Amino acid sequence: MTAAPHHIPVLLDEVVSALAPSPGELMVDATLGAGGYTRALLARGARVVAFDRDPDAIAALRADPPEDLTLIEAEFSTMAEALPEQADGVTMDVGVSSMQLDQAERGFSFQADGPLDMRMSQSGPSAADFVNAADEAEIADVIYRYGEEPKSRRIARAIVAARPLSRTSELAAVVRRALGHKPHDKKDPATRTFQALRIHVNRELDELADGLAAAERVLKPGGRLAVVTFHSLEDRVVKRFLRERSGATPGASRHMPASTAAAAPSFEAVGKAVRPSEAELARNPRARSATLRTARRTGAPAWDRSANG
Repeated sequence: MTAAPHHIPVLLDEVVSALAPSPGELMVDATLGAGGYTRALLARGARVVAFDRDPDAIAALRADPPEDLTLIEAEFSTMAEALPEQADGVTMDVGVSSMQLDQAERGFSFQADGPLDMRMSQSGPSAADFVNAADEAEIADVIYRYGEEPKSRRIARAIVAARPLSRTSELAAVVRRALGHKPHDKKDPATRTFQALRIHVNRELDELADGLAAAERVLKPGGRLAVVTFHSLEDRVVKRFLRERSGATPGASRHMPASTAAAAPSFEAVGKAVRPSEAELARNPRARSATLRTARRTGAPAWDRSANG
């Protein structure tokens, strides 16, 4: 299995160190992508089950997969049902991949013109379907919630006025006009809107929450979890999950009822959050927003699904 071009796995050494794979152990790469983590785990002698909902990622390796690699084209939230046995480690590299961003025809980025698509699985409603059919209030809500864009209402109004939209360049131009973009601005004003639509179209935060709960069920006692996120919304989901499951959340809340607050901790956090070194950032600027959080599975039963925040 050769390395995919133009893709550098983020925090690779740190992830492998956290998972500490031994020969024969079963590792789950929940987000195959270009296979960077999978290659490293296989090199340590582990068996790997790799998930990806993007058929392109699976197809790239399906023709000639290594002996100890099993490929599953599915959302990683299905891992509990798909795995034949409990795992020694699970890793997730959350969000859009470099390959998806770099392919204009996938419509994830405004850096190059392409169809307004953004679907990781290449099925279901696209970003264009959403912006052309949803009402102004719903569009504004999505952009505010998933893009943390304070001017979401202004953008939504402009999108509705400009419909129909079918290209990434069209949407980017609408957002820039709405926000008064200047060529010398450090950050493109379309960034938050594109992030928000991508997260909404792919149900990314719901999938992450479901995937963490699935990892809880598949990891054996002592199993290791390593999750890499790329923005605050993702990291918040992971941080809250691990805080709850390690028993670090005091008392009950509207997210965690009192009936679940007393459940035995199913994870213990391992170390602090890890971010890329200056050396890694010099090699791979896309790693700048990455955060790695790790935990170890206890022997306690998995929490009831209603405990999911």
